[in-house]
Amino acid sequence: DYRYCWFRDGAYTAYAMDMAGKYESAHRFHGWCARVINRRRAVVEQAIEKTSRGEPLVEADYLHTRYTLEGSKGDDATWPNFQLDGLGTWLWALAQHVRMVDSGELPRAWHEAATLAARYLAALWTHPCYDCWEEFGDRLHPYTLAAIYGGLHALASLGLEGKWDATPASIRAYVLEHGVHDGRLVKSMGNVAVDASLLGVAIPYGLLESDDPLVRATVTCIESSLRREEGGVHRYVADTYYGGGEWVLLTAWLGWYYAEVGECQRATELLHWVESQADERGNLPEQVPRTLIAPRY
Repeated sequence: DYRYCWFRDGAYTAYAMDMAGKYESAHRFHGWCARVINRRRAVVEQAIEKTSRGEPLVEADYLHTRYTLEGSKGDDATWPNFQLDGLGTWLWALAQHVRMVDSGELPRAWHEAATLAARYLAALWTHPCYDCWEEFGDRLHPYTLAAIYGGLHALASLGLEGKWDATPASIRAYVLEHGVHDGRLVKSMGNVAVDASLLGVAIPYGLLESDDPLVRATVTCIESSLRREEGGVHRYVADTYYGGGEWVLLTAWLGWYYAEVGECQRATELLHWVESQADERGNLPEQVPRTLIAPRY
């Protein structure tokens, strides 16, 4: 029954394909994103206009976080639709693709979609939305804001300029003012817990440098409160989703961080843990129930 493509998940997959030299695969994904967004220009323009007038937005005003492979809206209400991080991640991955394949200017349709998405993100970034776990839709989240920052900043690196140019600096200032507690980053504004997705603030979105004291302190907190016995990484301390196990994705992400800062032994240890979770066919689970935060769930 699962038949959707997510901007966030697809963007990371496209980036991985680019890293592996499978540029045509990534090219097809970016083309899909451009088609989906351009078809909804009227929706985007209405959302931007309503926001400029201070009017509240309703479900019909949002670009969804996922669409069918044919580009249609999903009819499954299981997941919420308003998640801005996916579009920011797409813009970031799009810029990586262009740089890696050295293709010069963006195709016209891609350029139109990218600038449309940038204007949309610049207009709506102050609106609470669901986080990358599809939870807490009434709050602003440093991870989400970092994804928007990374996407808009990446567009600037391609020479694309527009009304969104000042937004990355505004986002960074907002996170530093409202998204910090006790010398580290917080899960969301109003929730001072740590969340492993905060790794994204540095890697890959670059809102803060990897060696920034805030990032270092956040990683230390992730290690001490979300990782047990040299194992994998949990999402956050109150997680009850399927018991709140250790996530392969987050463990690999922590390894990516350590690789970027030159702590290769730690990165290798985490890579070995990830590999050890594979079954005989090489398949990896979403999470591992070795240590559960909430076993009763």
